[in-house]
Amino acid sequence: MCFSPEGDLAGGIVVTAIGVDAFRHLRRREDHRMLAALPLLLGAHQIDETFVWWWLQGHSSAAVGRVAMWIYLLIAFVVLPVLLPLIVMGLEPTTRRRWAMAPFLAIGTGVSALLLETMLRNGPRVTLGHYHLAYSIGLQHGVAVIGLYIVATCGPLLASGFRHIVLFGLANLVAVLVLARLSADGFASLWCFYAALATGGIMLHMRYAKPHRATPGAAAA
Repeated sequence: MCFSPEGDLAGGIVVTAIGVDAFRHLRRREDHRMLAALPLLLGAHQIDETFVWWWLQGHSSAAVGRVAMWIYLLIAFVVLPVLLPLIVMGLEPTTRRRWAMAPFLAIGTGVSALLLETMLRNGPRVTLGHYHLAYSIGLQHGVAVIGLYIVATCGPLLASGFRHIVLFGLANLVAVLVLARLSADGFASLWCFYAALATGGIMLHMRYAKPHRATPGAAAA
């Protein structure tokens, strides 16, 4: 499938449906609310990018397109690097394992602040690429920042005590490494698409989750 506004819209609808299913299987696990809400956020994220496509293709106004672009980049660059470590931290059954996630949260907070400052200072831009949207924010030392972004967003998932969360993290890590290699300017657009589709791991977790590491209190979690 080529990437297009129709692809973003269809993917967003599918991921939103996954989020609805995740909430249906919450089963009073209050510590899982943020995790169950993640597919809803990522689904809305993909649907939002549809409006960016339509703006660049001349099907919607520049005002709508620019707002959609800012929303898309704020979620991708500012919210996710902090939100993902927080979600995994809240899921872990012991204080020691929660503290193990603190370095990822610190890195994510730093990356988020740096990317926000860069966007506010330079102003983001977006153009139509080959089967993707090419975002630019005028970032310096991009390779190092992207590396820290990967650590912040994939690291806590891979370090989780839940098998399905680890699978979600592996899917994202493979996607981000491949896409960063293939398309630097399309990284934000293409990786977030694959990250959204990988939320099937969250759906599996909400339905069948059991911790796979022997930690005190894990069975209760």
